[in-house]
Amino acid sequence: MTTLALCRQRPLPNHDRSPQYREGRFINPRPRPAMGFWEGLKLTWLFVRGKPAGTVPDRPIPVRPVTRSELEAAPDRSLYRLGHSTMLMKLRGQFWLTDPVFSERASPVSWAGPARFHAPPITIDELPPIAGVILSHNHYDHLDRAAVMQLAAKTARFIAPLGVGDQLVAWGIDPAKVEQLDWWQSTDVQGLRLTATPAQHFSGRGLRDSDHTLWASWVIQDDEMRVFFSGDSGYFDGFKAIGDAYGPFDLTLMETGAYDERWAFVHMQPEQTLQAHLDLRGRWLLPIHNGTFDLALHPWEEPFERIVALASAADVQITTPMMGERVDMEAPDEMVAWWR
Repeated sequence: MTTLALCRQRPLPNHDRSPQYREGRFINPRPRPAMGFWEGLKLTWLFVRGKPAGTVPDRPIPVRPVTRSELEAAPDRSLYRLGHSTMLMKLRGQFWLTDPVFSERASPVSWAGPARFHAPPITIDELPPIAGVILSHNHYDHLDRAAVMQLAAKTARFIAPLGVGDQLVAWGIDPAKVEQLDWWQSTDVQGLRLTATPAQHFSGRGLRDSDHTLWASWVIQDDEMRVFFSGDSGYFDGFKAIGDAYGPFDLTLMETGAYDERWAFVHMQPEQTLQAHLDLRGRWLLPIHNGTFDLALHPWEEPFERIVALASAADVQITTPMMGERVDMEAPDEMVAWWR
């Protein structure tokens, strides 16, 4: 029986059976603290009218263009950071994308919302065929509908947390290409083992779908090599549980940006990013979720500076590739401060 036929026979997941699903919504193991009305109103005002200086770069961000021929000639276990949390990995001769966002804005509309600081190093049209797209959750800076629809024809599989796959199918993605996993569930694709692991976050793309879909981090196993992709998460004891179950990791792709103490439950501070990396028993740390969009109140370059200083003090190996620069996933280059 062909892989496509097997996919077509895969039953839709039953969200009601998920330990994370209660009364129509997905939940964190520890309930997310509620933000008061006035605190929420104040934050909205700050984002609209009171942003401090420096949250947007005052000069063009350096980007290294990538070509399809370069990708096809690249050795296995190459990684390219395309922006924010969008990573292109070459594993077993196949290409994999995480949270592909290629649009000009991380927003439900094209005329407003956070705009990109830089163009992607490569266009979707120029990308080679994609073995799989790995999705962490459905926020606009991680799930770009226009990019997903453009990728559909050249992508063999979309692997997503519960409910996010339903969203893809509703948009018109062939159900045979969509696989949905709950936390701690795994799938084997093209010789890789992908496991959805816990995260402490939330979901929603509008006013009426809060937490209707699950969020996740991911463990990517290529024989002996292990990579962790954090998606978005606050710091929690789940990192240690993942490290105990699947560590040590050769490379951790860790959220380090768009943070604030007021929403630390769902986005880690840099100190927490470092601790999560240590909990996972990571060897190399690559900070992501920064450098592409203005999503917080800190200076745009601050996430790089803080995590680099913390890693240096803790003697943790850290790599900070320029957008479009190739990373050897087994032996990354040392930190280069391109943002300066």
